[in-house]
Amino acid sequence: MVALSDVQPVRDIDASRGARIDVRHVSHRFALKGEALPVLDDISLSVEPGECVALLGPSGCGKSTLLRLIAGLEKPTLGTLHADDAPITGPDPSRVVVFQDPTLFPWRTVRDNVGLGPQAQRAGRRARKTDDAHSVERRIDATLELVGLSAFAHAYPHQLSGGMAQRAALARALVNDPALLVLDEPFGKLDSLTRIRMQGELVRLWQAARFSVLLVTHDVEEALYVANRVFVFSERPARIVAEIHNDAPYPRHRDDPKLVALRRDVLARLGLDA
Repeated sequence: MVALSDVQPVRDIDASRGARIDVRHVSHRFALKGEALPVLDDISLSVEPGECVALLGPSGCGKSTLLRLIAGLEKPTLGTLHADDAPITGPDPSRVVVFQDPTLFPWRTVRDNVGLGPQAQRAGRRARKTDDAHSVERRIDATLELVGLSAFAHAYPHQLSGGMAQRAALARALVNDPALLVLDEPFGKLDSLTRIRMQGELVRLWQAARFSVLLVTHDVEEALYVANRVFVFSERPARIVAEIHNDAPYPRHRDDPKLVALRRDVLARLGLDA
């Protein structure tokens, strides 16, 4: 495993592999019992290539809905979304989502779960070459090593701890070489110590692979520990009430006075400073 202290600051990393995301004047509502339920209200934001951005706000405010729109799983009621200047009209392999639950197939080993995407892509090709198969296997092995699960490649999900299962879910996303990794409360169900470790793992993986990251969370400390920028959302229907720029160097320390001051600022904007 690579120590966090061995990872270079993000400013030194080539960000060319990451996607640029543009959200412009997006509003969204659901139909509920014959009435329109507003969820998002005129949201505009961007994610630069190779940047890590957090969406922070109260539970149920609409953050996950925006995530689904960016992933192409739904279409907005109003507004536009683009990935690298191309309209987002549906899901795309370059934008991979990791949800709060790992959702691993219990009858498949960790290795087989991680390899689902590349194996499906290879099986869908008409011409199946031996060197393609070898390339896929090497990529799966390299990704398992990256997340520290090589020794558990042949374990089954029920044999993993919560943190290990979520690492397997991250590996399943990373093996597809995404341009954008979309994370919907990925550590929300983990115990506090495992959550802290996984936040560090996320920073390490992001800096090693140079993709863009969009993290949805309601944990203020998590957002400030991980992200370059934090968009603070209001209660539903979500509006952006603040954009926080976080230039604290990596690796970050939770008791850094700069992060402590930013935390106070964010809590005040959420009306929680008391």
